[in-house]
Amino acid sequence: MAPSGLGGRASTSVGPWRSSLPPRAQTRPTERTHHGDTVVDPYEWLREKESPEVIAHLEAENAYTEQETAHLAGLRERIFQEIKGRTLETDLSVPTRSGAWWYYGRSVEGRQYGIQCRIPVADPDDWTPPTLPEGGAAPGEQIILDANVEAEGHEFFSLGSFDVSDDGTRLLYGVDVEGDERYTVRVRDLASGVDLDDELVGTAGGAEFSPDGTAIVYTTVDESWRPDTVHLHRVGTSQDDDTVLFHEPDERFWVGAGFTRSRALLLIEAGSSVTSETRLVPADALSEEARIVWPRTDGVEYSVEHRVADGADRLLILHNRDAPDFELVEVPLSDPLGTARVVVAHSSERRLEDVEAFEAVTTVSYRRDGLTRIGLLDPASGDIDEIAFDEPLSTVGWHGNNEWAQPMLRFGYGSLVTPSTVLELDVRSGERFVRKQQPVLGDYDPADYEQFREWATAVDGTRVPISIVRRVGVEGPGPLHLYGYGSYEASMDPSFSIARLSMLDRGVTFAIAHVRGGGELGRHWYEDGKKLHKQNSFSDFVDVADHLIREGWTTPARLVAEGGSAGGLLMGAVANRAPDRFAGILAGVPFVDALTSILDPSLPLTVIEWDEWGDPLHDPEVYAYMKAYSPYENVDPAKRYPRILATTSLNDTRVLYVEPAKWVARLRDAGAPALMKIEMSAGHGGVSGRYNAWRERAEELAWLLDVLELTDTDPA
Repeated sequence: MAPSGLGGRASTSVGPWRSSLPPRAQTRPTERTHHGDTVVDPYEWLREKESPEVIAHLEAENAYTEQETAHLAGLRERIFQEIKGRTLETDLSVPTRSGAWWYYGRSVEGRQYGIQCRIPVADPDDWTPPTLPEGGAAPGEQIILDANVEAEGHEFFSLGSFDVSDDGTRLLYGVDVEGDERYTVRVRDLASGVDLDDELVGTAGGAEFSPDGTAIVYTTVDESWRPDTVHLHRVGTSQDDDTVLFHEPDERFWVGAGFTRSRALLLIEAGSSVTSETRLVPADALSEEARIVWPRTDGVEYSVEHRVADGADRLLILHNRDAPDFELVEVPLSDPLGTARVVVAHSSERRLEDVEAFEAVTTVSYRRDGLTRIGLLDPASGDIDEIAFDEPLSTVGWHGNNEWAQPMLRFGYGSLVTPSTVLELDVRSGERFVRKQQPVLGDYDPADYEQFREWATAVDGTRVPISIVRRVGVEGPGPLHLYGYGSYEASMDPSFSIARLSMLDRGVTFAIAHVRGGGELGRHWYEDGKKLHKQNSFSDFVDVADHLIREGWTTPARLVAEGGSAGGLLMGAVANRAPDRFAGILAGVPFVDALTSILDPSLPLTVIEWDEWGDPLHDPEVYAYMKAYSPYENVDPAKRYPRILATTSLNDTRVLYVEPAKWVARLRDAGAPALMKIEMSAGHGGVSGRYNAWRERAEELAWLLDVLELTDTDPA
C-alpha cells in the first residue's frame, strides 16, 4: 500500500533512516462502530508491537528526531553537565530506624543506581539519626542491596518491593528488567548475603514480610495488568504452593495488602477510583478468613488505621460517606459496623487526606487553600496542632515513620525555591530538627528566585490557581514554561527541581496550572474535571495561558507547555483547542488516543479507568463526549499547530506506545511539525538510572529552549 501524505515515504524501509522528510506511516484503514457511529482509523495497525514493520517505523521516528535535533547536541550536553554539576553525586539519605538497625541509601559518583545499607542501633533509646561520614562507608555498615550489581547486564532496571523482616535477618526485593512493572521477588539471607531459593514471579509492587518473618504477602496482576489477587508465600516453599488470601473478580477494582504499623493486622484493600473496601486478618493468624470492615458501597471510599487507646483496639476510618472532603471517625475493632464516633468532622474548607496512628501520637495530613498541611491530632477532642511554615507556596508531608513506638516524627518540606528538606519533630518536647536539605552545588541561593501564587478566571467563572517561579530580575513578557496534569485527583504541588534551574537561569519563568481534575482544591476540584466534566481541565489550561499572556508574563510566541501521561492528554487536547497560544508542546507518554483505549476492555487497566473517564463502550453520551475531545480523533488539518515533541517507551503498560505513534502520524497528515522519541527498552517512567534520566531531561529541556529561541543563552 502506498504511504499516505504528500512527499512522504513509508517508514518500513530496510536500513538506517536518512531523510530530510519525516517518516510517514502507511495508511491501513480499520473500521470500528459503536452506538451507530463508524470510525475509520488509518493507523491502528501500529499497535502490532511484534511486527518488524512497526519496529522499523518507530526506529525511523527516533532517527528522524535525532536528525532534526542534532543541532542541539552541544546544548543537551551543557544542560546535562549543569544538572550533574549541581548534584552531589556521592550522597546519602537520612537514616531511618527500624527495629535494631538504622537504614539508609547511598549514591556514589559514577554509578547509576543507589546502594541500600544499614548500621546497628547503638542504644535502644536512641532515636536521633546518626551522622554518617560523607563520601564513604559508615563504621559497621552492611550493604544489603547494591542495585548497580543487580542491574548488571540489563538495559533497564527498576527496584520494586523492598522489605526487611522485623528481626532484621532477611531481605525481600522485587526487580523489573523490562519496564512492564511486573517484578520478580527474591529473598536474601542478610548474614551470608546469599539469596534463598524463593522466587516469586509476576508480582506487583508492595510485597511484605509477615511480622514473624516466616511468610510474604504479595500481589499479582491479571492479563490487563490489574492487581487482582493477594497471596501468602511461606519462605522456603515453592510459589506453586502459595495460598490465595483474596481475589477480586470485579474488573473495576484493584487490590493491595499491607500490615499495620502496630504489626497487629493485615489490611487487604480493594478499590476503584470511587469505591473502596478493606478486609482485616490478624497478623498472627494469616490463615483465618478476612473480615470486612465496611462492605463496599458505590461511591464511598475509606481507609483504615489501627489505634490502641486505653488498652482497647480501635480503628480510625477516613471516609467520604456524605462527606465529600472526608471525615475521620473511630470505631471499635471488635465492631466496626457499630456506632462511629466522629473525630474530625467534614469541612468543605479542608480536604482530609491521611491519618497515621502511633503508640503515643496520631498525625493527620490535609489540604487547605490549595496547599498541603500536616499536624498532630488529639483523637479525643479532634483538635489539630498544625505545623506551620512561612513560605507562600510549599509542599509538606509525613514520611519514613515506620516504628509504632517512635517519639520522633519525620516529615519532608520544600517549595519551588527551597530544596527538599527532611525534618523531625520530637513529640515529647515539641522541638523541630532539620536533618538534611537536598544539596545544590555551585552558588545556588534561594534568595535569587521568587515564587508567586496567581489566580486565573476560567470561562465559567471558576478561579484556577497558578504556582509561578522565576529568577529575581526577570521581567515579562518573557519566555515561560507552563506545566499541567489535571486527572485522578493528583495534585501538582510546588516542589524544587535541580534540572529546572537550567531553565530559570536562562530567564525562563516556570508555572504550574492547577487545573480541575487534580485535587488541589478538594474533592469538587477533581469531580469538576473528570468524566462528563473532563473538558474543564482543557479549558482551564487555556484560560491559565490566556491569563499569563494578558497579565504580561509571556506571549504566545514565548510560551511552551508540558504534561505527561494523563497530562499528555491535556497537551493533546489544548493543541487542538488553542494551537495559537503556544510555540511548542512537550507531551510525555501521552494518553492521546483515549477513546480507542477506553473502548477496549481487553487493554491494560481499561475497565478500571471507566470510573475516571466514563464508559464509552456502553454509554453513548460518554462516547460522544470523549470523541469530541480525544486528541487523536480531533487533529484538524485546518489549524496551524505549534512544534510538538512526544516521548514514549516501547514497554509502557499504562499508556501504550501506539497512542503517541498514531497521534504523531495524524499530526503529520495535518502538516504539524511533530517529532516522536521512543525508548526501546523502558516503561512508563522512562529510562532507568540517574545519569540516563538526567540526559533524558536535558534532551527535553534543550528542545524547549530551542522552541523558545534560547539555545545560545548562557545561564545567569
